Amino acid sequence: MSGETEELVRICDALPQGKRREVTNFARFLLARESDEAWERILGDPNGHPKLEAFVKDALAEGSEVLDLGRL
Repeated sequence: MSGETEELVRICDALPQGKRREVTNFARFLLARESDEAWERILGDPNGHPKLEAFVKDALAEGSEVLDLGRL
């Protein structure tokens, strides 16, 4: 376990239950935000997404239709 993790555990142990819940919720928020930022980096890759583009091209050639959100 890293030193930061051990420190966080000690801090949480010293807090009342309601405050521990707040710390946990904040940690979950940070994780979700990190995940969102990772997706933004992936989607914004200037090299494009050749495997995805090939998959879409093949799917359309096989008769799949482009998703029409208005028909959902």
